[in-house]
Amino acid sequence: MEIIVATPGHAEGLLAVYAPYVRNTAVTFEYDVPDPGVFRRRIADTLRAYPYLVAIDSGKILGYAYAAPFHGRPAYQHSVETSIYLDSRCRRQGIGRLLYRELEARLLRQNVFVLYACITCTDRENDAHLTDGSVRFHEKMGYTLVGEHHLCGYKFDKWYSVCWMEKTIGERPEKPEPFIPFSAFSD
Repeated sequence: MEIIVATPGHAEGLLAVYAPYVRNTAVTFEYDVPDPGVFRRRIADTLRAYPYLVAIDSGKILGYAYAAPFHGRPAYQHSVETSIYLDSRCRRQGIGRLLYRELEARLLRQNVFVLYACITCTDRENDAHLTDGSVRFHEKMGYTLVGEHHLCGYKFDKWYSVCWMEKTIGERPEKPEPFIPFSAFSD
């Protein structure tokens, strides 16, 4: 297995991983699977400023992770929101951990120090569309709970809350260097 930088050409393979999350889970609040053209644009737009990484083995996409702006104001340039999606057959194999570690290493090079994850959470013991697996994964990766928006998303005829988790990946300098867009790196 290797971790590579995504290209818009990976859109169909990434959609094969993402589509079941849209159709069958409350992990994402999208109702409809985006078409490949939309997904290609999302990848290209992300890569201008942030890493978009793919775990691949023998040409098969196992999962992906990427960063996005936490907020648009300049003072937030050293913080990002992270996202990760794995093929359901590839969970609990360490792939997510490897993707996030590589993402963190690249973000540190860009002068990013704080990561946030917005995760759908459930208070139901037997929710057919959601488990607490993502919260547990992020806890294992060193994220801590910092807040919750109660019952803010509606999908599958029920209301869901989202929790925000945070991880600091580097010492915050007193006067940090500016954020460096991902597109400035050659690797």
